[in-house]
Amino acid sequence: MKLFKFASAAAVLAFSAAFAAPATAADWTVGANIGNVPWEFQDATGKFVGFEIDLVNEVAKRLGKSVEIENIPFNGLFPAVQSGRIQIAVSSITITAKRLESLAFAQPYYDSDQSLSVLKTSKINAIADLGGATVGVDTASTGDIWATENTAKYKIAKISRYEGLAPAMLDLAAGRIDGYISDIPAVEYYIKDKPQYRVAGRIPTGERYSFMFAKTFADIAKVNDTLTTLKKEGFIAKTHQKWFGTMPPADSATVKVLDMPKL
Repeated sequence: MKLFKFASAAAVLAFSAAFAAPATAADWTVGANIGNVPWEFQDATGKFVGFEIDLVNEVAKRLGKSVEIENIPFNGLFPAVQSGRIQIAVSSITITAKRLESLAFAQPYYDSDQSLSVLKTSKINAIADLGGATVGVDTASTGDIWATENTAKYKIAKISRYEGLAPAMLDLAAGRIDGYISDIPAVEYYIKDKPQYRVAGRIPTGERYSFMFAKTFADIAKVNDTLTTLKKEGFIAKTHQKWFGTMPPADSATVKVLDMPKL
């Protein structure tokens, strides 16, 4: 009788556990630094949205995979991938030689250059027009480094430093600076509903973004091949237009099929 009671209790516990746990786990857990606008963030309803959210969901759909997005701080994405806690990481992650030593990337899908933004009414139409201008930059950023190194070349009169895009763009609108040098993805997203601004020039710095994986991830080649298909179909270019308000340059990583990066 005691044995029967024990067996019944065990059965009940097993039955309860089966209903408490999810029926199936997602094929891919994707780590993303939510709040990284416009790459991955929450909309007014709390839904995860953004350029890379659209992209990874479409890749998964094409490959018949289910996806769960997990919010992970940027620095936590690297150990999460390496430990196998997540299969893919996204968050405008730049491909670098150092990262390629221990991690893998699919072909790049975004060129993260710098940009020169100005008011729509400005007479500055190119980087070459910066002679005598006051330019704003984010302190210690790639834009700051570029402007400092090129002050003499382009005869920049003054560099004003800011802690973020918003105050710099406000000073640009007020006429306190003549142009603002910063990451082109963030600027394009910021100005897409602000017609008083425009991008006068792209400043190539060679940074590129892609999906990041552990080197042992089984679906790397399939993901890479799917990105090739999405580029050829124009899906990624249209996603760029959706989030940034412009079609990408024809020679950019968003459009061109590229090799997977290697050391």
